[in-house]
Amino acid sequence: MPDHAPQPVERQLPTDEARDLISLVRDIAQREIAPKAAEEEDAGRFPREVFALLSESGLLGLPYSSDHGGGDQPYEVYLQVLEELAAARLTVGLGASVHTLSCHALASYGTKEQQAEHLPAMLGGGLLGAYCLSEPASGSDAASLSTKAVRDGDDWVLTGTKAWITHGGIADFYTVMARTGEEGPRGITAFLAPGDAAGLNAAAPERKMGLKGSPTAQINFDGVRLDAGRRIGEEGQGFAIALSALDSGRLGIAACAIGLAQAALDEAVAYATGRRQFGRPISDFQGLRFLLADMATQIEAGRALYLAAARLRDAGRPFAKQAAMAKLLCTDAAMKVTTDAVQVLGGYGYTADFPVERYMREAKVLQIVEGTNQIQRMVIARHLAGPETH
Repeated sequence: MPDHAPQPVERQLPTDEARDLISLVRDIAQREIAPKAAEEEDAGRFPREVFALLSESGLLGLPYSSDHGGGDQPYEVYLQVLEELAAARLTVGLGASVHTLSCHALASYGTKEQQAEHLPAMLGGGLLGAYCLSEPASGSDAASLSTKAVRDGDDWVLTGTKAWITHGGIADFYTVMARTGEEGPRGITAFLAPGDAAGLNAAAPERKMGLKGSPTAQINFDGVRLDAGRRIGEEGQGFAIALSALDSGRLGIAACAIGLAQAALDEAVAYATGRRQFGRPISDFQGLRFLLADMATQIEAGRALYLAAARLRDAGRPFAKQAAMAKLLCTDAAMKVTTDAVQVLGGYGYTADFPVERYMREAKVLQIVEGTNQIQRMVIARHLAGPETH
């Protein structure tokens, strides 16, 4: 063991309960997640049993109310849980973040009756969610979506295709944005569709560069019939609901990115302090020491930014700009840190015998999901200079 083996992240947590929570997460990560991560990612296996354990342990509903089975935890704590999970395996951290995103519409905009009926199972009943906004021809321009929901008596009938859906084909429920009215953002409404609804089918999972254990697939809605009680919020409110969810979801992606980057740094430090060349550890060489120092600094900066945004959210203050900044900075940092980790390990870093090549492949998608980093820059600029003129 190197003399300077990486130590667990020193976290600033607000309560003893939060500290116990992080200890629980680290124990699950070390026992149940990390040991199988490389093998299962290589095999493209989704760890459903891990998500069942997380649900049983109260870790899939952390930021939501205990009235419906949630954990009553502030985002400041919830995001650090995500970071720990993502450091062990990004498929798990990202999956927990997407599940939380999928619960947001109902938890924030549903009626008391809807929440009482559905939320307990969604938050702590072993169910897994997916979030359906993007379409094959509607990605960054999400307001141009074309999936339709048409009234038929007391029901709604959904027809169309959603794309790039994390947990597509394995989710137990889907939060779906569909067009019920005019073109543009004002004609979109939110719905909650059960995963086993007649007419709801998943295409074959996408073949991806990384995150092979996390299924991503198109979801086809072929006349899916939903009763009126599965509409969330008011007609035409769906796009506002979607954007509200994404503000919080971007913080989840930021935390996952920092967890992945931290795992890469830990691997690089362990390798550099144990690998000897020219009669001494390669960590003695200034060029490599500076590289490690830059990696650590980017991680600390990203962590501080996502936590600052989370504390604004927890205080009930506007945080959309800071969420976009955190998503931008943290995911760019993850791409840089994982790339540098490969460089630290040299030829070994390019092999599948060490996890850094997988971390590098996985980091790339974080710059794309839940709003590309170009979209984040647009969001930030609008807060600074107002909307673009046409």
